[in-house]
Amino acid sequence: MLFSSSLQQNLLKLLSLFSLVRAYNIIVLILAQYLTARYILEPKSGWWDLILDIKFFSIVCASALTTAGGYIINNFYDAAKDQINRPRKFLLEHLVSQQIQLILYLLLNLIGLVFASIVSFNAVLFFFFYIFSIWLYSNTIKRLFWLSNLFSALLMILPFWGITLYLKNFETVVFYHASYLFFLILARDIIKDLENLRGDWVQRYKTLPVVFDVRKTKMMISLVVLLCFFPNYFLIQEPLGLMQYYFLIGVPFLAFVLFFLWLAQDQKAYLWTHNLIKLWILIGVFSIALIYQKF
Repeated sequence: MLFSSSLQQNLLKLLSLFSLVRAYNIIVLILAQYLTARYILEPKSGWWDLILDIKFFSIVCASALTTAGGYIINNFYDAAKDQINRPRKFLLEHLVSQQIQLILYLLLNLIGLVFASIVSFNAVLFFFFYIFSIWLYSNTIKRLFWLSNLFSALLMILPFWGITLYLKNFETVVFYHASYLFFLILARDIIKDLENLRGDWVQRYKTLPVVFDVRKTKMMISLVVLLCFFPNYFLIQEPLGLMQYYFLIGVPFLAFVLFFLWLAQDQKAYLWTHNLIKLWILIGVFSIALIYQKF
């Protein structure tokens, strides 16, 4: 055999840890924060100014660590539901015991607060609030009707408000970007509820598909996606260079997502719909670098 059984087990545990903290999402978060700061919040600064800014680096590290900790605690409370909805993912992520998961959760948050303390006492308070909000969401709010989706979307964009407060840029275009991202994340989160309907129903989560039916939930998702077009319209008017094409193409792309959503009937189709929005968010992250580029 190429690998001994003990080495294979260790590699699987490492993979389990990467899945637990959503390493892919954390990498995208770090990249998105740096691109947002460089091209939207502080466009007159150079890359080296941003890279050598220790306080900004500390905010990004605090965001990454506390968000990773948030994924762990959310996974901890969702264990029973994931066992029904995603049995393979559940088995992989529980190669690491729940005791180790909780220790890692506390350790990541503690290190995150240490990084925040490098910035200021207000930064410590901000990230303490962020940590507490994620725990409150995972433990209680996630089971509440409608509020869970709004709270989840707000938590996803909160790290970006952290860097916005630090760089003190409150121009209107920043809020257009934030609202566009918020509505995309909100739509994606409700689609995930359709995907997880069976487990949510068994565990008595009061999500939109459980409280209402699938058709009404699709109507609400459609409304949220249509709300994306309001900030989209204003962003098209802004001098965003080649990134304008991202928002222009976004109109037919999101229309296609809605069309696909109404055709979807099973968990696999809802997963595809959810991943389409996730892909569009990822493309948006890379498109930020095109703001000052022209043909």
